[in-house]
Amino acid sequence: MGLNIQIVVDSASPHELADWWAETLQWAVEPQDAAFIRTMIEQGYATENQTMTHRGNLVWKDGAAIRPPEEIEAKDPQRRILFQTAPEGKTVKNRVHWDVRLDGRDKDEVRRELEARGASFLWSARQGPHSWHTMADPEGNEFCIS
Repeated sequence: MGLNIQIVVDSASPHELADWWAETLQWAVEPQDAAFIRTMIEQGYATENQTMTHRGNLVWKDGAAIRPPEEIEAKDPQRRILFQTAPEGKTVKNRVHWDVRLDGRDKDEVRRELEARGASFLWSARQGPHSWHTMADPEGNEFCIS
């Protein structure tokens, strides 16, 4: 049996970055169970300062995840990106990044849309017939669009 993974992204504002990536990928933010969170606080397993209200919902402060909409109810999703807080800010180039496949959409048009939503254009590159733009999300994490 093979293993499964999830991608984890360190961030300063995991809920905002999860919202940004969910919109970018047309995925959904994974719902958090406010009743469960309250129960964990009442039983002493968590404290109020480990929570926050985001978009009117009680959530764990230190993390938010996204999934494709068709996997949002799955107990063990095949694809999941978790955004979690990190004590330090990003200081150097990512050693790992992801490529966003545009499925035939014009990469220059997508680049403009992403820049309008807070992404930064870093550079363009080409290898043989394949070309792409390297971008950074609002917190500076690199990704490519092609």
